[in-house]
Amino acid sequence: MKTHWRTAWQGQEIVVYREEQAVDRVQAQDIARVVFVHQGTGDSPGDLLFAIVETADEVLLFPDYTGFAGRVNFERQAFWAERGCVFWVSERHATLPARLRRGHWLLRSAGPAYARVPRAELAGLLDGWPLDGPQTWEQRKWRRIENSRPFSNSAPGQLSA
Repeated sequence: MKTHWRTAWQGQEIVVYREEQAVDRVQAQDIARVVFVHQGTGDSPGDLLFAIVETADEVLLFPDYTGFAGRVNFERQAFWAERGCVFWVSERHATLPARLRRGHWLLRSAGPAYARVPRAELAGLLDGWPLDGPQTWEQRKWRRIENSRPFSNSAPGQLSA
């Protein structure tokens, strides 16, 4: 039987549930950076594989099945836009240590399981990833639209003013 995970906002906290039991919480104000790891171009919500949430001391790994990229991200777009802390990276550039990966499934690497890791353990690795952003999903969508227009003047990974 598969374990059911989900995330939800409760006030100013993001709560992680396993089988409808709260197992972890993170204060939204403690979040320094969110990195969404995507496959392909990352143009659709189905392309999101997992999220990395960085605080001053820890890194939280939220696989796609927790709903962080969906519910937590989309319910508070204004919060994320104001913070300017959401970034994006392709799975090709987002390697994690082997102990944090779940293995392979039909010739494709599976993303990480939900975990809390000391920031110092992953800081060097995360700082080497080529990130796009900061940009919310909505800002990213509008950048794609702008870039698809003939004679567009916005550069990839940058927002137009």
